[in-house]
Amino acid sequence: MSILAYNGSAVIAMKGKDCVAIASDLRFGIQGQTVSTNFEKIFEMGPHLYIGLPGLTTDTFTVLNKLKFRANMFELKEDRKIAPDVFLSMVSNLLYERRFGPFFVEPIIAGLKPKTFEPFIASMDLLGCPNKPEDFVVAGTASEQLYGMCEALWEPDLSPEDLFETISQALVNACDRDALSGWGASVYIIEKDKVTHRRIKTRMD
Repeated sequence: MSILAYNGSAVIAMKGKDCVAIASDLRFGIQGQTVSTNFEKIFEMGPHLYIGLPGLTTDTFTVLNKLKFRANMFELKEDRKIAPDVFLSMVSNLLYERRFGPFFVEPIIAGLKPKTFEPFIASMDLLGCPNKPEDFVVAGTASEQLYGMCEALWEPDLSPEDLFETISQALVNACDRDALSGWGASVYIIEKDKVTHRRIKTRMD
């Protein structure tokens, strides 16, 4: 078993029309054993900026703490909130610094760019190689299932409500086909003037 699959996870981000969504499952397990069903994998890094950190749970919190420190230092130095594309470079640099003994996380970043509020999503591997598509990004043990569901359901210029429905359906149906993720989901819809957080109930087995 890959060390990235040790705790199980499923994280997904999607672009909509003037909005962006990021969602994750809520299971925390040790291989096939479920330990918790209330484990958040998405963290707020700014007013319109969120990061999902699927992978090895110990590394998730190590990377999160390092990123919070670096983001705070940036904001103190620059006297402005960090933009999603700048934050992507920061995460990539952090991971690449440790390329010979990597952190076992595959970050997903979702947010709106300052001033223009243009949707931004990106993902990277554990060495920090960035990927910035125009539709959606996925990570975790349910990646293959998520790709299939997203290809079938995603459409350009979805409204916030349609985007919520699409990302929720994709995540819930993908988790049903992956034993290492699931047990509910957490969904964030990021818009210019608000962020909506919803919890979804799914199959509990």
